Amino acid sequence: MTRRSCAIYAVGIICASLLFVGIGLVVSQGFRTLMHNRLKKEIVLVEGSRVFESWKTPPPPVYMEYFFFNVTNVDAFLEGAKPEVKQVGPYTYREYRYKDNVSMVENNRMVSAYNIKSFVFLREKSVGDPAVDNITTVNIPAWAVMNKVKGSFWKTSMASMLMTSSRSGLFTTRTVDELLWGYEDPLLARVATSSPEVEKVFGLMYKKNGTNNGEFIYHTGVQNYMDYGRVETWQGQSQLTFWASNQSNSINGSDGSAFHPLLNKNERIYIFTPDLCRSIHMEFEKDVEVKGIPAYRFTPPRSVFASKEENPANEGFCVTPQECLGTGLLKVSPCRKGAPVVASFPHFYLGDAKYVAAIKGMSPQRQHHQTFLDLNPTTGVIVRANKRAQINILLSRISGFPKTRTLNETIFPVMFLNESVVIDDASAARVHKLLLIVTLVSNFPLIIVGLGAILLAVLIILLVRARKQKKEVKRTVFTKALYATSTEEDTSYSRVSDKEKEDPQNGTYIGLSPKDDP
Repeated sequence: MTRRSCAIYAVGIICASLLFVGIGLVVSQGFRTLMHNRLKKEIVLVEGSRVFESWKTPPPPVYMEYFFFNVTNVDAFLEGAKPEVKQVGPYTYREYRYKDNVSMVENNRMVSAYNIKSFVFLREKSVGDPAVDNITTVNIPAWAVMNKVKGSFWKTSMASMLMTSSRSGLFTTRTVDELLWGYEDPLLARVATSSPEVEKVFGLMYKKNGTNNGEFIYHTGVQNYMDYGRVETWQGQSQLTFWASNQSNSINGSDGSAFHPLLNKNERIYIFTPDLCRSIHMEFEKDVEVKGIPAYRFTPPRSVFASKEENPANEGFCVTPQECLGTGLLKVSPCRKGAPVVASFPHFYLGDAKYVAAIKGMSPQRQHHQTFLDLNPTTGVIVRANKRAQINILLSRISGFPKTRTLNETIFPVMFLNESVVIDDASAARVHKLLLIVTLVSNFPLIIVGLGAILLAVLIILLVRARKQKKEVKRTVFTKALYATSTEEDTSYSRVSDKEKEDPQNGTYIGLSPKDDP
């Protein structure tokens, strides 16, 4: 066997082996399964894991923007006119968050922690000075007191007198700082003299700077990767007590800071939000890319805040059967000490058109008012997010308070917030590196198949060249044989003469002459 033949046989054997092994691994998905199992073990909330430190102290910067609705026609509205508001903002704060008092429980199956948030004002990202800029808006403490005492003639009369003596109207003008971080309200101060449990200070973000909202216990994902970051209990409760059904009171999903790896487009993402006192869900909307990282965008559908007629599952969120609001709204008074607070998306986005039409100055736009999460499907990492919510007050006629007699039921906007985050460059680089490793390992069988295909091409070339050379050798041999036969037939040997034959000096001469034709 020649050296060339040996090479062809060797290439053929290696090619067949690579193709057989590679195709087998592709069909079995062995390397992909191996990589996915590795991810499931790495992405867990335990000490020393790949994600634990970034979960405790998230590196990407978070920004909180506040937009207020300044009322421009208070007197006309109190006389029955359509209210007019003008959006003022943003007033932007850098939000610093971290997990405090972190401790492992139940043999690393769960982890407990307190979520601490603090805010620092950023003048360069804001429209003005919150300590100077004034906003005219609904007097929330006054409406909270009126709603608390309605139905009782004696309490209503007392509250009306206190409002008159404290000069508390239905609307108030305060600075942005006061509305956000708190001010001593004269009406609440008077109520507190007889009811010590009542806070004298009111603010939309009062006691929310540098504080926490209770203990969370999370699943670590050690037992099941699908449970990674899922909230087990909040403030010691696995079920809420604010709503009318078990489904509505369920605590589902994570707190919005962690999501399990290996996401797919067909699943629902659940998030428990203490600010809304409930869990909401999000659904896949589209593929996006952030800093070169592929991501799935999840958004809350209209059904989340749909009316009970449009989504019967939401009937449990009705405070009473008579207090069921329309699509796009959620009355959160059960967890706001009875205050008539109503949550919605900004500018009543995804809500009934009647709420938008009732307030001059509302203009819902998907680009500016949609809440969304962009998650890398392989790792579950948040690469970009915008949480947007609006605080409204339910205004209506309340018996015993003459100033409300001209009012029709109105969902009055006070402010909306936009909490946003984009993955930082350092974290993005780490995600890129991890995705590259996952891609290479998962596609290793394809690399083997590719090498096998290359060797197959080499084998084909070698076989073709070997065949050509074999044909050339056969042609050369045939030509030489043919030439030799023709010479023998056309040539003969003969003596020139007898004399020359007998010449003693020169010996015998042989002459070459053509053979005569027969």
